[in-house]
Amino acid sequence: MTSSVLDEHSGAHVAELFRAFSDTSRVRIMSALLNGEKNVSALAQLVGITESAVSHHMRGLRQTHIVTARRDGKEVYYSITDPHIITLFTQGVRHVQEK
Repeated sequence: MTSSVLDEHSGAHVAELFRAFSDTSRVRIMSALLNGEKNVSALAQLVGITESAVSHHMRGLRQTHIVTARRDGKEVYYSITDPHIITLFTQGVRHVQEK
């Protein structure tokens, strides 16, 4: 990484990425997805929020390219496939848990 300042466009995308980490439910959803793909029902049960709330969060996570979706009949399965996102997320968890 260079020592130059990010341009406005790149800065906005980085801010958007980190904004995804700013909600407890989204963070818990992402932690559930580290163990493999899951559908909305499974995520709702694991995280303890409604399926509607999970769907809302998944829409935002898809838009920021943090999760990908795979349709199997009527079910949609979500996963985190980008190793950069996995590393970023797990490093953040490790940082918090070191205390």
